[in-house]
Amino acid sequence: MLLKNLKYVSEKREKDFNKLNIFSQEDLVRHFPRDYLDLTRRDTVASAYHNDVILTLCEVVNVEVNRYSRRPYVKALCRQGDCLFTAIWFNQMYVAGKLELGEYLFYGRVQNRYGMGASMVNPSFERADNNLKLKGFLPVYPLAGSLTQGAVRMAVKQALSTVKIASAIPPALQKKYGLPDLKSAYAGVHLPTNAECAAAAAERVAIEEYFLLISAFKMIKGDGQTARQGGYSATAEDVKQFASRFPFEFTAGQKEAVNAIYTDLKRPHVMNRLIQGDVGSGKTAVALAGIYMALKSGRQAAMLAPTEVLARQNAALMQRYLPEYAVAFLSGSTPAAEKRAIKKGLKEGTINAVCGTHAIIQGDVEFADLALVVCDEQHRFGVGQRAALTAKGGTVDTIVMSATPIPRTLTLIFYGDLDVTTIKDKPRSRQEISTSVIPARRYDDMIAYIAGEVRGGAQAYFVCPKIEGDEEGSVMSVTELYEELKKKMPGVRFGLMHGRLKDREKDAVMSAFRSGEYDCLVSTTVIEVGVDVPNATIMVIYSAERFGLSQLHQLRGRVGRGEKKSYCFLLMGEETDEGRQRLNVLKNNSDGFAIAESDLKMRGGGDFMGTRQSGHVMGDLKNLRFPVSAIFTAKSISDEAFSGAFDTAELRSAAMTRYNKLKDVILN
Repeated sequence: MLLKNLKYVSEKREKDFNKLNIFSQEDLVRHFPRDYLDLTRRDTVASAYHNDVILTLCEVVNVEVNRYSRRPYVKALCRQGDCLFTAIWFNQMYVAGKLELGEYLFYGRVQNRYGMGASMVNPSFERADNNLKLKGFLPVYPLAGSLTQGAVRMAVKQALSTVKIASAIPPALQKKYGLPDLKSAYAGVHLPTNAECAAAAAERVAIEEYFLLISAFKMIKGDGQTARQGGYSATAEDVKQFASRFPFEFTAGQKEAVNAIYTDLKRPHVMNRLIQGDVGSGKTAVALAGIYMALKSGRQAAMLAPTEVLARQNAALMQRYLPEYAVAFLSGSTPAAEKRAIKKGLKEGTINAVCGTHAIIQGDVEFADLALVVCDEQHRFGVGQRAALTAKGGTVDTIVMSATPIPRTLTLIFYGDLDVTTIKDKPRSRQEISTSVIPARRYDDMIAYIAGEVRGGAQAYFVCPKIEGDEEGSVMSVTELYEELKKKMPGVRFGLMHGRLKDREKDAVMSAFRSGEYDCLVSTTVIEVGVDVPNATIMVIYSAERFGLSQLHQLRGRVGRGEKKSYCFLLMGEETDEGRQRLNVLKNNSDGFAIAESDLKMRGGGDFMGTRQSGHVMGDLKNLRFPVSAIFTAKSISDEAFSGAFDTAELRSAAMTRYNKLKDVILN
């Protein structure tokens, strides 16, 4: 059903909805709220904690306008009983024309820290009369273009009355598991009366979506085995001798993973295996063993990495541990003449293996006999990108690797179309990292300590969550942090890296840091995966509460890679009890899988999918908060549905239709 058929959707609004990947009314009802405004209760500023969002009644006693500062503002002095506080609007000068003296309702976030007094930044407001709009329990949607919350709410409400919503779960199983009506659940997500109603509705919608996805995975894995063309002649003794090239003995987990790959490659069906392991568990060494099996068999292999820094690092490892073979590095920044030579060598078979970025997916890259593809940090690649690479061979075996820990209990659900090997242990050479949560009052002490360590030969990372700061000034930009640290630590050599640098610029900065030309690297999260600088022993993460725990664990894993004791300092930008609780989980735990389990329990299924996994598992469920039990209920229903009594063509069609709709983001 077309968006333009809705009463409140003009041609311009339709284009704005398209920016959100909403092209139909069906897409619109799947555009779930990212949050809710609870306007059913009022609080006082005096009783609010820092960073609480409240609805409060107060009296505006003075209005100040400053149009000429660097950030023009309107400021109101407000009274609430014996309490005075300020409300301030940055770059919203129109507020001055709407705000007068008298009673108002304000809705917004309270800032109340460091003895600076209470304030509200950019709150919504309206006169306190009998015709209030700030009331009820309202959904808050992601926006684009000129869309407003009101416009989206009206469009969604109308679409709910016209779109046909029917459950694919057999009626008998709906009844057995006590599932509410699906259409009512969609209405409950978009038009709830309270938080409890929204939570129950989200759980029902999640059960439906995961039922379809798990059912699709069940069919893909059961029906999708492809006969291999061409074999592998490498023997178990060959693999054992290759493992002896490393300066350490493989752990039990690594040996198990290598054996699984070897067994797969000796079978008549194509391998599609996920190697999942925590930071520093030795997944790359396992992948190199798989690549060796292909090359020893006289065939070719390719390794795909998400960044040039990581790809170049992996290429160097391949050249080090596979010296008898011709290994090439290919990226977008490779000189044209060198690119032509590499492509010619791959096509003719004189180059045995290639490691690179998306450049190796390009259509003019051909192979003589591509047998094995390895995707490093698989969550950074789409299904289509992996398929484009494997299509360059006849039947290509695939290893995908992930250092993003997913709770053990969920692995087989999310990766239902893959065989999974989890490396649970770590090499004995990995150092334990001492982790501390640093309060604001200890910041200068921390800086002084790091300055002393760096002058003694250590190296440090300083990670900032954003390239640019925010309107409220609560998050410092990476360039502001870079300038501030240079002033606080004179004589220390700083490098700066962020996502807006070109690949060759990032590679140059990282190479300089690795070689010791910089003492400290100030960066955004572009260093999250794969970067290996053994001399870096200090990691400082600003506004740590803004990151998911598993992402913090990834960042922490950039240190502790050498022989020296390493440290991770977590700085809180917004001090809340919830944030402190989450960071203490990281402080007290070094097991990425246990951290992921805790993250999942504290943040709920939808937030886990949407934030920690960047929305890649179920793209349009990323804003939907639901209990993890919904996933397991969905799996139980799917297992029962496919046991025979309910397995129908209609059910299979519904599952694959939904899978195909999501396939560009599933396992991305």
